[in-house]
Amino acid sequence: MTPFKLTEELLTTIEQHIENQDNTALHTMMADYHYADIAEVINELDEDQATYLIKLLESEQTSDVLTELDEDVREAILGNLSSKEIAVELEELDTDDAADIVGELPKDIVQEVISEISDRKHARDIVDLLRYDENSAGGLMAKELVKVNENWNVLNCVKEMRQQAESVTRVHSIYVVDDEGILKGRLSLKDLLTASMTAHIRDVYIPKVDSVNVNEKPEEVAKIMSKYDLEAIPVVDEIGRLVGRITIDDIVDVIREEAEKDYQLAAGISQDVEADDSIWDLTRARLPWLFLGLIGGVGAAGIMGGFESMISKHAILFFFTPLIAAMAGNVGVQSSAIIVQGLANDDLKGSISDRLIKELLLATLNGLILAAVLLLFTWAWKGDFPTALAISISLIAVIIVAGIIGTFIPLFLHKRGIDPAIATGPFITTSNDIFGILIYFWIAKSVLGI
Repeated sequence: MTPFKLTEELLTTIEQHIENQDNTALHTMMADYHYADIAEVINELDEDQATYLIKLLESEQTSDVLTELDEDVREAILGNLSSKEIAVELEELDTDDAADIVGELPKDIVQEVISEISDRKHARDIVDLLRYDENSAGGLMAKELVKVNENWNVLNCVKEMRQQAESVTRVHSIYVVDDEGILKGRLSLKDLLTASMTAHIRDVYIPKVDSVNVNEKPEEVAKIMSKYDLEAIPVVDEIGRLVGRITIDDIVDVIREEAEKDYQLAAGISQDVEADDSIWDLTRARLPWLFLGLIGGVGAAGIMGGFESMISKHAILFFFTPLIAAMAGNVGVQSSAIIVQGLANDDLKGSISDRLIKELLLATLNGLILAAVLLLFTWAWKGDFPTALAISISLIAVIIVAGIIGTFIPLFLHKRGIDPAIATGPFITTSNDIFGILIYFWIAKSVLGI
């Protein structure tokens, strides 16, 4: 299969077909495209063109397309569709995707759209999912699944499974419940096929099954599914009743969104923004951390001002100031990045003191190696051993302090319930710049006896 590539030529051809209302040509072209490829095309069309294409194609195809569109594009298209047309699209989607779209609709038309859905069970399931916080397992799950009662015999079980499977796109697991709907375990297809038709499910099902509560955070669900290599996981309510399932495709979206958020935080962007957002939105996301950097720069300048007389006597110290600041920032970011990654993967072992001691030893070793190289270079360059020694000792101290700060801050933020990813960006860099400059000139002053 050749990967789809949206070229200017292809986009122009599609736009011309839309302008000429050449529906036959559009149907022929789109028939060969995956719904994700069609979404990529629609994201590049203007609002009227995008709406025309959505209305032209069958809902079996366009329903999945809607889930792949950029939010602003989907919002614009839905605004041009009637409640009935939206309902037709929702009927083709799994309940989790349908609930996501309904949640984006204006409140004044939600009830109207729900009432237009002909499959009333599907409509009730969508409404039920809307009750859950979107940042929870309940808001992430779908209602489509296959479940059997532990009191059924195998023959009755197979008949019920056939009926349930008609509404399930892919059967990952068969879940077993009791008469109250409490999740009891899972059923192996192999065990089902090899069991006697008169045997009861309670005698052949596997009682051990991983599950998550409806209020569990999506990030925690992702960790569980990743740890146990699960393609799907059942979701239970507060009393253990089976209410839905979460599949791997939803978890991949969670992991991607979390990675994007952490990357933006590490880069000093405080809000979830995209390149196509307005200048005002981008400014609001970036300015707070840029302002922090400004304060840090002013603070560093003030510190240097306090050592003005020393700098005038030993001008070489001024030339190494950028190096000291850069090393402090780099070491801090490296240390914090390792800790943040460990926290995200839930694989940090030991106490905070153990982590700090390990980072202290690592920073000391790195500092000694780098300081030795810097000492030889500065001494050979200027022939001033005391000054070269002062700069090198300062570098060791700065690296050690930066490593400790880079380790401690994300651990501290995590303990306080704050996303530690924020510690890998300008926060660490700015704080280490200030501490680095202060330590640098203070040690240089002490060693040089000024």
